[in-house]
Amino acid sequence: MGKLIAIDYGTKRVGLAISDDLQIFAFGLTTVDTFKLHDYLAILIEKEKIEGIVFGDPKTLKNEPQKVKIEIEKFKKALSKNYPLIPFYDMDERFTSKMAAKTLFDSGLKKKERQNKALLDEVSATIILQSFLALK
Repeated sequence: MGKLIAIDYGTKRVGLAISDDLQIFAFGLTTVDTFKLHDYLAILIEKEKIEGIVFGDPKTLKNEPQKVKIEIEKFKKALSKNYPLIPFYDMDERFTSKMAAKTLFDSGLKKKERQNKALLDEVSATIILQSFLALK
């Protein structure tokens, strides 16, 4: 079995998480500037045995796609040209930012550290991936 990665895609930065080889646990990986994501993934996919990519699916409370969904689909299309054998999955990401903020609060981080949006995006990606793994 290979690893899965999760992407919490944003127009400025992207939170990333990775699973273990057995696809049981999700681990926060990093946050990358969106314009550097292609290059970062190229290195990661070459280095790790990536079996699939889980994208956070941004929806409103009315179950409608958010505006950033258009950018995500463009990115997926470009990525699939380079990696046609790696499947993409979508995972509802509603409330992941709120859950990530609560996780950071519960972890005992100081207020200034909790306001780090990059860390919030990484934790959100981890929640997206762990939620996906729980459904497998």
